Amino acid sequence: MNVLKKLSVENLIYLKRWMVNSWVISSILILSVTTSQRVFSMHRFNYQTAFIHQNGIEKLNFDALVQVTGTPCYIYSANQIRHDLKTLTETLPAELNYFYSLKANPNVSLIKIIRQYDVGCEVCSAAELEMALAAGATPQQIIFVGPAKSPQELRRCVALGIKAVVVESLAELRQLNDIAAEADRQQTFMLRINPDFSTEKARLVMSGKPRQFGIDESQALAELSCLHHYPHLKMVGIHIYLGTRILDAEAIASNTRNILVLAEKIQQQLSFPLQFVDIGGGLGVPYYAKEQPLDLAALGYSLAPLLAAFRQQFPQMQLMMELGRYMIARAGIFVTRVRYLKDSKGSTFAICDGGSNCHGAAAGLGSVIRKNFPVRRLAARQEGAMQTYTLSGPLCTPTDIIADTVTLPRLAVGDLIGVFNSGAYGPTASPVYFLSFGYPAEILVDGDRATQIRKPDGVAHMLNQQQPVELAIPQP
Repeated sequence: MNVLKKLSVENLIYLKRWMVNSWVISSILILSVTTSQRVFSMHRFNYQTAFIHQNGIEKLNFDALVQVTGTPCYIYSANQIRHDLKTLTETLPAELNYFYSLKANPNVSLIKIIRQYDVGCEVCSAAELEMALAAGATPQQIIFVGPAKSPQELRRCVALGIKAVVVESLAELRQLNDIAAEADRQQTFMLRINPDFSTEKARLVMSGKPRQFGIDESQALAELSCLHHYPHLKMVGIHIYLGTRILDAEAIASNTRNILVLAEKIQQQLSFPLQFVDIGGGLGVPYYAKEQPLDLAALGYSLAPLLAAFRQQFPQMQLMMELGRYMIARAGIFVTRVRYLKDSKGSTFAICDGGSNCHGAAAGLGSVIRKNFPVRRLAARQEGAMQTYTLSGPLCTPTDIIADTVTLPRLAVGDLIGVFNSGAYGPTASPVYFLSFGYPAEILVDGDRATQIRKPDGVAHMLNQQQPVELAIPQP
């Protein structure tokens, strides 16, 4: 296969522009050899795995579990997390340093498992910062991202001396310098850059367009000559995140190449060496029927020459990759119970005790078109005649649909429904307090042991949050 023939017009322009860059040339030549000699092995992750399937999770069956926990609930497999992390770190190049994006699932017990694989933490709020620390991360293993960091959050970052504050605007840069000056400290930071290039393969594009995230490339390049105006800050790297849920290995490799070219351009304008380049991540997990899993082996082969050549030219620069969904999505299943069955104008509804209030992603909240996640009846009974259902939840809105026109074995009241690949962006990204149902329970299974890692919200808890407290307002 001739890789050079497959380059896009944009990449050919890039190649001509960067002919003088030895690491770019060497990486392309190495890539052409490796792709012609390798037969890519596919890591096909079926939504039913050795650890999570319709009959149970690890060594426990769902019926026995929910007798103790109740429904709705989220159940996670510790060994699925370990399996996916081991596969990731053994397949992608060793040059990568991984950071877990807590936004995907901030449960401390899950973060502790991920931390066992020497994975750092990327946090976006004061609470996530404290959760990372509670999970055993040191300040030097934490980066703080987000476009609207409060002064209190920045002060906490400076007090801890975290690895890097990822600065997303020039105003934030000035504020961080002032806060570090107040504390008589020097805080390390990375510039998040909104580059002039973008990606077409992401399900959600985060850069390359007008965005609240990061500093436009032209502004960032201009600011490099003004860093002496921030004596209490030290720039240690750049951060670029192009998009999320990318299932195309070639697109991720192309994104990485563009990011590394920009990193070299920035390094050439600086009088000091950068320590880190955060290439984002965005590795996707398939949810819908026509999606194919990301070919992790192909991605590893594509990235290897790029990263090796870049590190050869810039040995002091560590390469960071942020992943949330890819590390945790497959390890979780959402379990809900059928409460009622009813027919309405030619459709059969299975009305469940948990719906979009617990699993907004399955309901398509935030999506233009909703599609079905992988859904199965969790088998306590033998597979029977098949029937088409719409699975709805307890909310008083017609949008409370977690699966539409899905064919399942004939259901009965009390049956358990499992929504697979639900470990990421589950309850924390859902309207759990709509109609005051509250947060569902979360359970971690490790072999034949089950641990409740989050209690469900009860009525007493929700009422306690609404106790009136008179405020003392300062007089003018």
